[in-house]
Amino acid sequence: MRTTRLEAFSDGVLAIVLTIMVLELHVPEDANMVTLMKLLPLFVSYLLSFIYIGIYWNNHHHLLQIADKINGPIMWANLHLLFWLSLIPFSTAWMGRNYEVSLTFAIYGGILFMAAIAYWILQTAIIAHNGTDSNIATALKRDFKGRISPILYIIAIVFAFYNKWLSGAIYIAVAFLWLIPDRRIEKKMEESEELEETKEIKESKKTKRH
Repeated sequence: MRTTRLEAFSDGVLAIVLTIMVLELHVPEDANMVTLMKLLPLFVSYLLSFIYIGIYWNNHHHLLQIADKINGPIMWANLHLLFWLSLIPFSTAWMGRNYEVSLTFAIYGGILFMAAIAYWILQTAIIAHNGTDSNIATALKRDFKGRISPILYIIAIVFAFYNKWLSGAIYIAVAFLWLIPDRRIEKKMEESEELEETKEIKESKKTKRH
């Protein structure tokens, strides 16, 4: 099966997730800075979650672009990922409105942790179906960020009950870690395109000779 419909469906779900999040930013009843500042915690949590959704959308797009084919298990693994990402609006609003409560920071981190695990499962399923010698397997051979992120989430969840601000700082740090461009998949795609172009040129020359 091709990846086109799976990618389109996932894009639609992520668009809905972003829409739900922004709807939580209600317009203040009073037009003054005091009322506006009360929305600051909710806006900060929204901004962080917006970045996280953007990161997942970007990496999910690259993941499916380099995958040659998909199957049933991959589709279910993708739904599993979307399930956890769909919970981000809930945890975002809850943490933004109750930022003084440590539990909200822990739950937020728990959902990020499960989303990271779900993404790893999806990635593993795609590699298993496409083969260990496929472009995607070669491109993701060394996945430092994918391995360190769940560990940092666990640390942040634990810290949430001792110092929630340090916990929040770890969530932000992980987001910035993923904002750093990862050229592995793009580089592999470029190499594959160059190889295809070379093959086409050789075949074209053979055809002309005949």
